[in-house]
Amino acid sequence: MPPLSTLPVFAAASLALLVIPGPAVLYIVARSSVQGPRAGVVSVLGVHTATVVHVLAAVAGLSAIVMASSLVFTGIKMLGGLYLVVVGIRTILGARTTTATAPPAPKPLRRLYIDGFVVNLLNPKVALFFLAFLPQFVSRDHGPIWSQTLVLGLLYIAIGFCSDGVYAFVGGHAGRWLARRRAERRTRVSVAKYAEGGILIGLGVTALLVPHRRVTK
Repeated sequence: MPPLSTLPVFAAASLALLVIPGPAVLYIVARSSVQGPRAGVVSVLGVHTATVVHVLAAVAGLSAIVMASSLVFTGIKMLGGLYLVVVGIRTILGARTTTATAPPAPKPLRRLYIDGFVVNLLNPKVALFFLAFLPQFVSRDHGPIWSQTLVLGLLYIAIGFCSDGVYAFVGGHAGRWLARRRAERRTRVSVAKYAEGGILIGLGVTALLVPHRRVTK
């Protein structure tokens, strides 16, 4: 168990990091604004299933290996960035074929979950958090390092579910509010799709531009 005195500080720092819009938050808002709060919640589940993977990787020490290897880090970064760019382009192309009588079918919840998982799994910011920030809150005097890392990781996930859940509901209701004020269904759907695609492409480009920082001891 990590030192109890450090948990409030860790929780506050985690919340501050989570509420700052990043790839996961922007993805959740984009999906919920188009398909509603339910789609946003499913996206949150996908995002934090990937966070579980990051936590387990940190416990096993894999994050340090990835961040220390330029080749591995670059490969993961490029794969994630290109994936987001492709999804964004497909979304925009879908918006261009939208008609007022036949709006595009909502994406299946399974696809939203998978996309959310990939977005956060390939998010270098999360790996950096568990590698550079979390170790400051563990102590060799309070038991095995792996168990302390696990406890802190689970706390981070719990906070993330709460903060990202708020984004999902706010984004969903904001999307509905805006939708009710559009005169043309075609315009409403197209604008939402262009916005969603633009956000995803922006996330992909951002991921591709993240510089690698080799970890030194």
